[in-house]
Amino acid sequence: MKLFSRVLAAVAALAGAAALVAPVRAQDYPTRSITMIVPFAAGGPTDVVARIVTAHMAQTVGQSIIIENVVGAGGTTATTRAARAANDGYTLITGHMGTHAAAVPLYPKLAYHPEKDFEPVALLAGTPILILARKDFPPQDLKEFIAYVKANTAKLNAAHAGIGSVSHVSCELLNSVLDIKPTGVPFNGTGPAMNALVGGQVDYMCDQIVNAVPQINGGTIKAYAVATPERNPSLPDLPTTAEAGLPAFQAQGWNAIFAPKGASPAVVAKLNAAASRALDDENVRKRLLDLGSAIPNPQERSPEALAALVHSEIAKWTPVLKQASN
Repeated sequence: MKLFSRVLAAVAALAGAAALVAPVRAQDYPTRSITMIVPFAAGGPTDVVARIVTAHMAQTVGQSIIIENVVGAGGTTATTRAARAANDGYTLITGHMGTHAAAVPLYPKLAYHPEKDFEPVALLAGTPILILARKDFPPQDLKEFIAYVKANTAKLNAAHAGIGSVSHVSCELLNSVLDIKPTGVPFNGTGPAMNALVGGQVDYMCDQIVNAVPQINGGTIKAYAVATPERNPSLPDLPTTAEAGLPAFQAQGWNAIFAPKGASPAVVAKLNAAASRALDDENVRKRLLDLGSAIPNPQERSPEALAALVHSEIAKWTPVLKQASN
């Protein structure tokens, strides 16, 4: 009994010492570079948003933030890797609606759960969804697009960035609304999918606005509508889906930073503060807004708000995607 008591006392003393040391470690964080995993190829919307925001965050935290693009399985390969990483704050991931919501119903054997295996850090940007097509696609407006794809669905193909990606699930919603089943063509990221659309190798796709504005303005692809209630300032002449005759199709992606489960609350708070400071920076805001992103207000950037968003998005997309897969 005396031995057991001494062991308990030693454990208690160590725990007390750890409690005293932990805040110091969190205060010193980071002491080396941070890896930010992006679950898609370079050049896609998630990659672009991550690079813009983390470049400013690196200045705030005083260490470099290295972007590592890891492709495969609609972003779930990279997300699984991030979930299994050490929870010391040195490996993070820029996840999105696909990896942290839609993947749950789409992958029955998903190796992680967005709510159980990650600490939410900060919401970075909302990304409205556009209905796009190759530049020589016959329909001239959304009404013609609807009629054309319904009449020709068997010979059409739609590009996406992999099962569970935003481009995939948003077009699954579109296909469900239109009651069509074109051939899906997966790519290792939205960047390669967009390149295929520009090259005329695929017919159409649903994509986040961040990836599409330069191509639309350059005339290399067609845009039919934005799937949000209001027009986007970066494309003021592009009608909303409601204006163009398809009010049932509403979709918006989002990008956010997550850390592996168990990351120190102090570390999460430090990263959240750096992300929020970046989103308040005039240059960062201009770059994101020029790409069509919606910047979250301060209340929407907290870890608690991001946790609530993930929960609500899983609830939203689960019935939609289960029905689409039947």
